[in-house]
Amino acid sequence: MTAVRRTVPVLLAALALLLGAAAGQARATGYRYWSFWERSGDQWTYATQGPALARPDDGAVEGFRFSVSADSADASKPRGTADFGTICADTPATSGTKRVALVLDFGVPADAPSGETPPAHRTACARVAPSASAAQALAAVAKPLRYDTNALLCAISGYPRQGCGEQVSSGGPAAGSAGSAAAGKPASSSDGPSLGLPIGAGVVVLLAGAAVWQSRRRRG
Repeated sequence: MTAVRRTVPVLLAALALLLGAAAGQARATGYRYWSFWERSGDQWTYATQGPALARPDDGAVEGFRFSVSADSADASKPRGTADFGTICADTPATSGTKRVALVLDFGVPADAPSGETPPAHRTACARVAPSASAAQALAAVAKPLRYDTNALLCAISGYPRQGCGEQVSSGGPAAGSAGSAAAGKPASSSDGPSLGLPIGAGVVVLLAGAAVWQSRRRRG
């Protein structure tokens, strides 16, 4: 058997391993978590700080959406009515308090943890102290809330029952934890394959070329 014939099966096996590793990386699609949004005019904006730090003004509209997303750029926005006048129509202004309209979107079944069904999305008007945070406004109308040890918001009105910012894949169960300390924001991730695949494939090509050159040299 020539050097080329001996080397090709080895190279093909190596390439198969590289492709298998790349496929495993491609399955990771994002994190399952509650994202936090602020309403400006008729647009939702992904909040730049967590709900425990945000201090909404009277008349503000805040949103929370449960979904699977890779990062803030690909996060799903809250759905449904988002008009302060409509949400807080039955909550008149009172001296010494402020009103914050909240849109709570529990997401779609495809993003729900195994064995759980998302509740219907709803709105609520929270009457809280003027200095209250968005998290305090949320607690006033949507208990029980659940947070992890890093203050990441894990559950609203008890949903979901378990899990918190876990990494999920398109082909199976959770693959890890987001491990973010910022409430409502997961660690960033990449949807693309790593540099390992093109580099590894390049190594395979170089090895194949070397085998062919060595074989020709011996025949010469």
